[in-house]
Amino acid sequence: MAATLNHRKALLILNGLQHVGPIMLRRLLDAYDHDPVAVLAGDRRKLLSVKGVGEKAARVLVHWSDHFDLSKEIERMKASSIRFIAQTDVAFPPMLQEMYDPPIGLYWKGEYNIDRPCIAIVGTRRATLYGHSVARKFASELSQLGFCIVSGMARGTDTAAHEGALEAGGQTVAVLGCGLDIVYPPENLDLYKQIAATGAVASEFPLGRRADRQTFPMRNRVVAGMCEAVIVVESAVAGGSMITARFAGEQGRQIMAVPGRIDQSSSGGCHQLIRDGATMVTSVDDILEELRYARPTQSEAGLPIELEATPQIELNDLERQVLDCFKGGELCLPDRISQQLNRPSAEVSAALMGLELKRLVAKRADGCFEAH
Repeated sequence: MAATLNHRKALLILNGLQHVGPIMLRRLLDAYDHDPVAVLAGDRRKLLSVKGVGEKAARVLVHWSDHFDLSKEIERMKASSIRFIAQTDVAFPPMLQEMYDPPIGLYWKGEYNIDRPCIAIVGTRRATLYGHSVARKFASELSQLGFCIVSGMARGTDTAAHEGALEAGGQTVAVLGCGLDIVYPPENLDLYKQIAATGAVASEFPLGRRADRQTFPMRNRVVAGMCEAVIVVESAVAGGSMITARFAGEQGRQIMAVPGRIDQSSSGGCHQLIRDGATMVTSVDDILEELRYARPTQSEAGLPIELEATPQIELNDLERQVLDCFKGGELCLPDRISQQLNRPSAEVSAALMGLELKRLVAKRADGCFEAH
């Protein structure tokens, strides 16, 4: 059976076998002169001689057809317009080649191939309105300047980053922690389709593989490896974005962090990164300076650099006073605003409703209000 395999199909099989991780795969390919067909045709004794290969992995490799249905995988890929980009292909993201343990290939949906510098924008799934705004703004401006925005299509910050790039007409790539036939989170189905239509959705996991605690860190290492820099917008100290930042540091990538409020846990990770030496960024110009890119002229960028002006919104006196209570990123409860302004609760509630309708504030799940 192995004799009928070609190089690409053998890589597809190796990539899809469980119990065979990226580091083990690299060692196996080194031991077999980078011939994946030879790995699958290898005898048990030689396989066991490779560092890290135990009985279970050797058994899976020898009897790979019992663990991976190659024909079914290829049929499903064709039906979903998914291709497999091997590490040796020209279309393989160039910066991933520099990693210590790059994936041997990526499932790829979308016609776009990486053709420009990539920047990752990541952060918490429970992003504040401030975090959403910063991620969307940075992604929009950077994509207009010719960068490809990379993120993980998770809720919160990742979603805002992809949306910012798409709204600006730029390029974005989503790296998933599951197979490309599974949209996670499910509410991002439309976003998934938009990204695949103009950019690309990628994963190192075979079709049908669901996300779990192991796949997310592996996804984060690919996000970091594809990019020149990782920008963390909001993250708790123990957040997944801190793993992405750690991978970025290990791979020699630039780590940048956006400062936030000192009394919000969602900013704790960013502040720790800054304290540990990450570059603090508060604007796109900070990012360009750190990466030593000159801001191009409008004609050089090929896209309009200036965003549309925000239309003026008329406010009454009480609405202005209420909105002033949110200066500095303050999170406010209606009762606190009522006490601060010495105005009846009913009037304050009416003003907050008006500000919500004008999309200037939003109510959080904890009952507090936050300004956009």
